[in-house]
Parts: sequence; structure tokens; C-alpha cells
Amino acid sequence: MLGDIWTVFWRDWIVLKRRLSRYILSRMITPMLYLVAFGWGLGRGMQTAQGNYLDFIVPGVIALNSMTISFNAVGTPMNMSRLYHKTLEEYLVAPIGAASIVIGKILSGVLRGLISSVVIILLAYAFGARFSVTAGFCLALVLNCAVFAALGLVAAMLMDSHEEMGNFNTYVLTPMSFLCATFFVPDHLPALLRHVIEILPLTHASYALRAAGQGGGAPWLSIGLMTSYVAAFICIGVWTMKKIRD
Repeated sequence: MLGDIWTVFWRDWIVLKRRLSRYILSRMITPMLYLVAFGWGLGRGMQTAQGNYLDFIVPGVIALNSMTISFNAVGTPMNMSRLYHKTLEEYLVAPIGAASIVIGKILSGVLRGLISSVVIILLAYAFGARFSVTAGFCLALVLNCAVFAALGLVAAMLMDSHEEMGNFNTYVLTPMSFLCATFFVPDHLPALLRHVIEILPLTHASYALRAAGQGGGAPWLSIGLMTSYVAAFICIGVWTMKKIRD
């Protein structure tokens, strides 16, 4: 099984390696705008319990960016290959288990999310942000990438058109991008909305990255919840892959 997972992952790595420099440059634009607008612009004179607003917002930007990159790195290509290019059939007819395909694809999304996150971390240090990249920070980041790479795969297998994938981004990812403790703590939101936000994975990614980045440990509740999301999405992904194969 490990060999099959590696085969699926290696195929995606070969594709990425051919355009790695362009990929890295393209991943610098959006986070740099966030850092300039919210860190240097809006946040220059703002203070939070963690210090200045730039230090507060960087973990949120990392959580947001790794979510978007990991989701799109798996979701869009898988949806296109299933519905239009029909290249998913190459995997389905190969002697590779459904779980190996799913895990291999998720790992490729995790890799892209981590590469993008490293770019943001380096940019944040260049902008003067102060935070620590600890073991807990890295664990929370990997789990966040895995959650949304797995969610991207599930969405790709369930959505029946490219338009539906776009709607999924609009109705699911976009609200999480702004509400899940990325740019502000959701303590002052209405109670019902706050309770919904507190069970979403991006909220706990933001909490864990922020806590670990300030020198503390990543909250085990957040780590456990993100791990549960990964396991659940993998199970759904394997089920949908087997259903299509059958």
C-alpha cells in the first residue's frame, strides 16, 4: 500500500516540479497583499493581546492560505479529471487500491499547501512579524493542509460540474476564510454563529497556529478535532472512489 501511495504522490510531484519556480512566485502575491494591507496598513497602529496586529494576523493568513491552496490543489484537478479529461479512469483501472489513490492525492495537496506556507512564513519574517515555528506549529499546519486537501477530494468526487465546485468555494470556503479566527477573534459574534464557527476546522487551525506561534503548545482539542476531520474525509473519499470504480 505504501508503494501505491508513493506512486500516486510521485506522479503529482513530477508535474509540480516542472513548474515549481512559477508556482512559488504565484503563491507570493495574495499573502503579500494581506500582509501589506492588514499588517502594515490597517494594523500598524492596532494592538491585540498577543502584541501588534501583524503578529496576530500572520497565523491566520497561514491557516487561510494553506486551506485554499490545499483544497484547490486536489479539488479542481480531481473534478476536472473525473468529469472532463477522464484521466481519473487511469487510476481506477490500475491495480491500486482506492485508499492508496485517496491518500496519495491528499499528500500531494499537503505538499503544495506546505510549500505555499513556507513562502508566507519567510515573507512574514521579512515584514517584521514575530512568531515561532515550533513542532506544534508544524503539526497544526500539516493537519490543516490535510483537512482541506481531503475535503477538496471529497468535493471533487461529489460535485457534478465545475460550476458546482465554484459554488462550493463560495458557500463553504469563503465564509470560513473571513469568520474562522483568521482576521479577528470571533468572541463578539452572535452566539449561534459563534457556536457554528467553533466546530469548523479552520477555526481550530487558526487557534493552534496562533498559540504555537506565540511559544505555547498547540491546543490538543484543536489537534484532535482536525485529526478527526482528516479521518472522516479520508473515509468518505475512499467510499466515493470505490463507488465510482464499481
